[in-house]
Amino acid sequence: MTESIADRRSDLTGRHCSPEPTTPPVPTRLAALDVLRGVAILGTLGTNIWILTDPAGLVGYVAALGEPTRGGMWTERVLQQVTQGKFLGLLTIMFGIGLAIQQQSATRAGRRWPGSYPWRAALLFVDGLLNFVFVAEFDVLMGYAVTGLVVAFILGTGQRAQLRWLIGAAGVHLTMLTLIGFALALAPRRNPAHRQPLNPNPYTDGSLWDLANFRLTNAGLFRLEAVFVFALSVALFLTGARLFRSGLFQPEGARIRLRLTTVGLGVAAPIDLAVGIAGGGDLILFTRYGSAPFVALGMLSVVAEWYVRHPRVGFVGRRCTEIGRTALSCYILQNLTASILCYGWGFGLAAHVSPDNRVPFTLGVYLLVALIISLAAHLWLRRFERGPVEWLWHVSYRTLAGQSRHRPIGARLLDHGTRAGAVVMSVRGDGTALPDLSRPAARRSTARSGERRGRRQLPLCRDARRPVSPAAHADALGVG
Repeated sequence: MTESIADRRSDLTGRHCSPEPTTPPVPTRLAALDVLRGVAILGTLGTNIWILTDPAGLVGYVAALGEPTRGGMWTERVLQQVTQGKFLGLLTIMFGIGLAIQQQSATRAGRRWPGSYPWRAALLFVDGLLNFVFVAEFDVLMGYAVTGLVVAFILGTGQRAQLRWLIGAAGVHLTMLTLIGFALALAPRRNPAHRQPLNPNPYTDGSLWDLANFRLTNAGLFRLEAVFVFALSVALFLTGARLFRSGLFQPEGARIRLRLTTVGLGVAAPIDLAVGIAGGGDLILFTRYGSAPFVALGMLSVVAEWYVRHPRVGFVGRRCTEIGRTALSCYILQNLTASILCYGWGFGLAAHVSPDNRVPFTLGVYLLVALIISLAAHLWLRRFERGPVEWLWHVSYRTLAGQSRHRPIGARLLDHGTRAGAVVMSVRGDGTALPDLSRPAARRSTARSGERRGRRQLPLCRDARRPVSPAAHADALGVG
């Protein structure tokens, strides 16, 4: 049992004190979760960047999928297929894991589930709506908000019921994909030469408001994918929650990780790349919504295995962690930055790039945007605990849910941990939690706290394994 401050004072006065209760173990923040969110954000940018650098935006990108591949377009097709649907699937799975963490946190705290989660879903839907109208017509946040609300209630049922929902949702998606396949096979082939240019083109010639109005006018078309993948999203949400509870990120989950790696990277990935690159056209529909989710599960298991074996986060891992901790802000920032560079209401660079130079141009924009969001996340988290959009989202949620902003100092210490690492806490008889100054980590933390009084919240710890409440994961994009 650790020696508390109260114990030391009682020794000095000579009075006898009853043994102090020890603090229950504080759950650790899993490094792999933040890294995976960061990887998913950068990966979705790898898919979306081809839309943003197309002079006709999403309309031109979709129309070009059916064109025959020739010359330098092979490089473009390979690069697109590497990311096509895989990181979107990974991001969807991370949302499901986030929901499981929130439910676990609510259960430990004795709160009803889903409780006030509908407020979280409503705020995420508003974020997605604004992102759709003013930033990107391929927004996924609105779909995740609706899916998360449905899955939140499903998670309140028993394990068998959840498994039935998962199998049913996967079956519905597979049926829809099969029916679409038959429809495409029977439909007459279109002639790419008859492709009509977008005129007027709001992506190159319009203002920000013109492009927003274009998205609203064609909202039904642009939101069609979100409706189509709803069943798949439910299945992936539930899969993520189930894998998290099964110990995927723990040492005992080695067998699960091996199976997922074998199926995802050993079987699904080669099929996905071969069909997507050689087939192209309509077959991308089946790789994006068929094989890509299995590849995403393989990537998930590989990263989980790496951080089970190597818990320490290196330089690349820290950068991905910072993006993962500010995932919602980075997701919006990356699309906004690329839009400013490429669209007519910004610098309009996409319209001035020839088709032969599109691949190097797109790669350059991707690297520049990735560098910008990585640097922004790093600098922001040196001073603040949450990203700007996460902070606004968090404050709005607490206001709508009627939660108090003020908490006991002991609870805040337990939630945030310290930059130095684990702090051994002792609980006094009156319920006050204090750091045990007999431990070096606690002394370093106390000494450093005076240096940070000007900061609003504790900065990001370089050791991603620091003690922190599971609820802290709720501010990342992967939770919704």
